Amino acid sequence: MGNIFAIMDKIADERIREAMDRGDFDDLPGKGKPLDMEDDSHLPPDLRVAYKILKNADCLPAELQLKKEIRTTEELLAGIQDEREKYRQLKKLNFLIMKYNMSRRVSAVLEENQVYHEKVLDRLGGTGGGSRD
Repeated sequence: MGNIFAIMDKIADERIREAMDRGDFDDLPGKGKPLDMEDDSHLPPDLRVAYKILKNADCLPAELQLKKEIRTTEELLAGIQDEREKYRQLKKLNFLIMKYNMSRRVSAVLEENQVYHEKVLDRLGGTGGGSRD
């Protein structure tokens, strides 16, 4: 059975190459522009359409809302200079990441990595000492 799929893939690749050679794809809208693709492969197929409808209505599922909050907090962290405030935001970020990881049913290998205060201090040239909240 796997051999049939390999043959079908080869035929499809040949047909695509032939169409490219003929210029069949030259007038497609968005040619030369980056694709705006969101990876929804982790979603069951029956939920993908529902999530897309929610997204178009500006309503995000809880998992995606958490991911958005994580990215926003990461961006905020990049601009903070005060060590104490940076540490508070790191705690918030790690809480969001933990919550996100717990909401997903994937291998621990695929989990989002938490950010640690010492790593930030090393990058800032700090010593890692001092008081922490």
